[in-house]
Amino acid sequence: MIKNELIIKLKEFGLNSYEGKLWIALLSRGVSTAGELSDISNVPRSRAYDVLESLEKKGFIIVKLGKPIKYLAVTPTEVVDRVKKRVHEDAQQRSKLLEGLNGSPLLDELTLLHKTGVEKVDPTEMSGSFRGRDKLYEHLSTMLKNAEKQITIMSTGSGLKRKLSRFKSDLEKAVKRGVKVRIAGPLDNDARKLAKQLNDVEFRIAEDNKVRFCSVDGNQLLLMLMDDNAVHENFDSGVWVSTPYFVQHFDSMFEKDWKEMKKI
Repeated sequence: MIKNELIIKLKEFGLNSYEGKLWIALLSRGVSTAGELSDISNVPRSRAYDVLESLEKKGFIIVKLGKPIKYLAVTPTEVVDRVKKRVHEDAQQRSKLLEGLNGSPLLDELTLLHKTGVEKVDPTEMSGSFRGRDKLYEHLSTMLKNAEKQITIMSTGSGLKRKLSRFKSDLEKAVKRGVKVRIAGPLDNDARKLAKQLNDVEFRIAEDNKVRFCSVDGNQLLLMLMDDNAVHENFDSGVWVSTPYFVQHFDSMFEKDWKEMKKI
C-alpha cells in the first residue's frame, strides 16, 4: 500500500500524484512493466505510459528496451542530485530571462498596460490582504523600492530587527533617491547596531510598542494585524491600502507621537 503522506512529500521532487505513485511502485519492484506498475499503484493503465514517459524525461526511471517494455528505477540518491542540478539550471535560465526583460519593449508594453488599467480602478479598490510574513515582506519591499518622498516604519523590537536586516539595501537605496526615512520602535542593543549601519535614517524610541505598519509617500499603508510575538510567521497577516485621504490622516496621528519619542 502506497502511503498518501509519502506521495505528498514527493511533490518536493516536482512529482504529481500519479508520478509519485508510479515511482514508489517501481522503487519497490526494481524492474517492472507498465501494466504491473499500474496494478500496484492504482494509476489507470490509460495514463500509465504517459506518466512513465514523463518520469523518464525527469530522470527518475530508465526505459529497458525489449518486449514487453520494462522500466528500471533510478536510485533515490541519484534522483536527488539530478533534481538539484535541474532546479539550479532552471533558476539560472529564468534569472537570465528576467534580467533581459529590463528595459525591453515587452516590459515597457506590460508597464503601460498596468498603468492604463490602474487609472481605471476606483480608489476604493486599491487595497489587498496578505497572509504569511513572506507575502507581507514581498509587498513591503515593493513599497520601499517605489517610494519617492517619505517612508515611515513603526514596529516591535523583534519586528525592527527583522526589517533592518532584510530591507537594509532597499532603505539605503531609498535614502540615495532623496527619500526621507523615519523608523520607530523599541531599540535594544542588537537593533541599535543595525540602525548604525543605516546613514541618514532617523530613528526614535517607542518603548513597549506593539503596532507594526509602514506608510509610504502619504498614499500607501501596510498595516500588520497580529501580535508578532504570539503568532507564527506563516499565519502573520496584514492589509494594504492606497487611499491618500486615509493614509494622510493616519500619518498625521503618527506625527504627534513621533514628536514625543526619544531620539537616539
